[in-house]
Amino acid sequence: MSLKRFLRRSLNYFCVGALAPTLVFAHGYAGARFFPATIATDDPFVADELSLPTVSTFRQAGDPATRVTALSVDYTKRITPRFGLGFGESYQFVSPDVGPGTVGWDNLDLSAKYLVFESDIHEVLLSLGIDASVGNTGTARAGAEPTSVVSPGVFFGKGMGDLPNSLGWLRPLAVTGVISYDVPVRASVTTDGQAELNPHVLNTGLAIEYSLPYLQSQVRDLGLGAPFDQLIPLVELALSTPVDRGQGGQTTGTVSPGVLWIGRNMQVGLEAVIPVNGRTGNSVGVTFQLHWFLDDLFPHGLGAPLFGGRT
Repeated sequence: MSLKRFLRRSLNYFCVGALAPTLVFAHGYAGARFFPATIATDDPFVADELSLPTVSTFRQAGDPATRVTALSVDYTKRITPRFGLGFGESYQFVSPDVGPGTVGWDNLDLSAKYLVFESDIHEVLLSLGIDASVGNTGTARAGAEPTSVVSPGVFFGKGMGDLPNSLGWLRPLAVTGVISYDVPVRASVTTDGQAELNPHVLNTGLAIEYSLPYLQSQVRDLGLGAPFDQLIPLVELALSTPVDRGQGGQTTGTVSPGVLWIGRNMQVGLEAVIPVNGRTGNSVGVTFQLHWFLDDLFPHGLGAPLFGGRT
């Protein structure tokens, strides 16, 4: 990092810190823009972070319809300042409308992500990554799939802080999102003598955020007190669309309005989960998450990159 860029970033951070002292600066920043860790869609940055717990409950469509309540953990670790690895796991309580319920583990999720571009001036982050759901690592009776699925993706974030002062009330807005493509390792699996096709799936995710901390520190100090001065209201959209193998165009997905509260070393999130169509479900669910900023909790130990020092 050049001396000029270092001084500019340090000045931005100092100004934000003077007006919002509970914010932290190592986690999810592009210039003065803090990008929070969203719940339904993946982040555009690389960080040492831990989501524990994430608790969700949602009634999925089907015959019969089934309520799935999950307790999840997700952990990512920076190997270098721009490259990180992660894993995720969840324990599921499956309760169909008809018949007995069951419990068990979902498949293990593995991930890798690389930050390829950052613009502090324009508040832009762009990353490339790949996720893998490892088949046969979960409990089949609780819904874990037998087939592994590999999902390359593009992750992006854009803050509106570079808008002119005449549009100041729009500058706290930010958009993050992901586009990924599921590639099953096997085209089909046979269960009880019947073949089940595994389609390729296009996944699109989008989060629209309005940062009250950014409004207070970068646009206009409204004198908001705790806890409102640390809130980021948002709406997330997550869609999955099979593209082949007899299931093309059968989109499922959710819209998740909610709010994040940003603390010094962690954030708290609460979102409703609303199905986009009857194929997804017919009732509203909810997700709650505690998310820990390990790179701020342990900046010189567990939260530091293994190689290359801190960003």
